[in-house]
Amino acid sequence: MSPVECKSASQSIWDKLMECNSFKAAHTVLLFWSIAGEPETHEFIERISASKRIVLPVVNGNELVLKEYNPSTMVTGAFNILEPGPSAVTLSPQEIEFAVIPGLAFDLKGRRLGRGKGFYDRLLPQLDCHKAGVCYACAIVDNVPADSWDMPVDSVIYA
Repeated sequence: MSPVECKSASQSIWDKLMECNSFKAAHTVLLFWSIAGEPETHEFIERISASKRIVLPVVNGNELVLKEYNPSTMVTGAFNILEPGPSAVTLSPQEIEFAVIPGLAFDLKGRRLGRGKGFYDRLLPQLDCHKAGVCYACAIVDNVPADSWDMPVDSVIYA
């Protein structure tokens, strides 16, 4: 996809997400700082951070630690991805009211193909909220092979 197509598709994804009742009702939302190939989250995070508490994952060993987004605390972390730094507020998974989950591919049963480290597979069972996978339409496939430890999302939003 061209940069223009990615920007347009990303905007469509966030427009659809904003229409979800469970997203509208949520005050504390888990998002992710996007990298190449993922729907672009940076502007969306900035835009909604005025009305919602945004939480981003931080890689800590084999786990994801959940930290509150604050532009002043962002540092380059694991895999060269910007993330909230050490001074950012840490939250428990139980505090998340809606989770937006990235993936390389999804099927419409909510199964996701991640990047192979299992970070989200370990986090998802700890979240007691709606979990929405997001991706570009070209990343929707008929069937994502799943192992017993692979955790599906509740819905998939794509454009």
